[in-house]
Amino acid sequence: MTRIQDLDTPALIVDLDIMERNLQRVADYAAAHSLRLRPHTKTHKSILIGRKQLALGAAGLTVAKTSEAEVMLGTEVRDLLVAYPVLGAAKVRRLVSLAGITRITVAVDSLFAAEHLSQAAEAAGVRLGILVEVDVGLARVGVAPADAAELCRNIQALPNLDWRGITFYPGHIKNQDEEKISALSATVSGLRDALVRAGLTPEIISGGSTPLLWRSHEIQGVNEIRPGTYVYNDLNTVAAGACALEDCAASVLVTVVSTAAPGRMIVDGGSKTFSSDKLSGGGPGHGRLMEAPGAYFHKMNEEHGFVDLANAERSFTLGEKVRIIPNHVCVVVNLHEYVYGVRNGVVEEVWNVEARGKLQ
Repeated sequence: MTRIQDLDTPALIVDLDIMERNLQRVADYAAAHSLRLRPHTKTHKSILIGRKQLALGAAGLTVAKTSEAEVMLGTEVRDLLVAYPVLGAAKVRRLVSLAGITRITVAVDSLFAAEHLSQAAEAAGVRLGILVEVDVGLARVGVAPADAAELCRNIQALPNLDWRGITFYPGHIKNQDEEKISALSATVSGLRDALVRAGLTPEIISGGSTPLLWRSHEIQGVNEIRPGTYVYNDLNTVAAGACALEDCAASVLVTVVSTAAPGRMIVDGGSKTFSSDKLSGGGPGHGRLMEAPGAYFHKMNEEHGFVDLANAERSFTLGEKVRIIPNHVCVVVNLHEYVYGVRNGVVEEVWNVEARGKLQ
């Protein structure tokens, strides 16, 4: 039997009870509101967790990159969405090859990208699904709502492509802002109605983001959701009001390696272990020390984590192991090869992060 404190550090720890509760809760929510659940795998990057999501009723999975799609075939998923513009001959060829194995849908925001996908699919004798990405306020990727119908119509005319609907990511809404949520609902429902009037009835209207996860049924027209972070949650999810601290399943186990300076300790986790992302809204620190929330994890070098103990609830000793909940868990997972699943302080499972580093 291996206990948490027996693990070498730094180690990415996931509380299995919390993770399983998170997975079940979202599956139940989606079923209760007749929402198609297609979770984004960007957070867990794991075949094992993807299989768990599918077993709980997910209709498919979402990835960002062709290389991630290749990995997630290991889940035996039957419907895979690449929610990122796929450009470049090598990426397109590899993606098209997957369409002979499972149903592949791609999000695009340009006719240029769609034409290249169409040509490759036609040459390979396969079909690709297409969702048109619409910018609903984040100002990242996506066409303006007023331009969506024209792009959808042009894509419908391309060979070997099946236009399935539209997708959007409301990442600009982080804090349950009622006015912004209402505006988002009006934008999406207006877009749906405009498409229907144009003779373009969408099969799928797909929305993403864990911060707005529990408000998804309030967004008129949405029938598919793509949350990712919910599987583990993090301090940003807490800050967004989408979960409580006790819903954070993931933490990083680190060792106190120096207490040489009064009021400060160094742990063996720095920027190669934790994300440098700040909290949404600009909050301080890189994570929350579970054993002493008043401690301030304020600085990182590659291998060193600096913790200010001025307001810590207790002192720490050399060699002691502590757990830190990260601000942004998705990036943290990408830095670790393995995840240690624990229950009641005992390591019950160890799984690989198969899609870590899959950037192409």
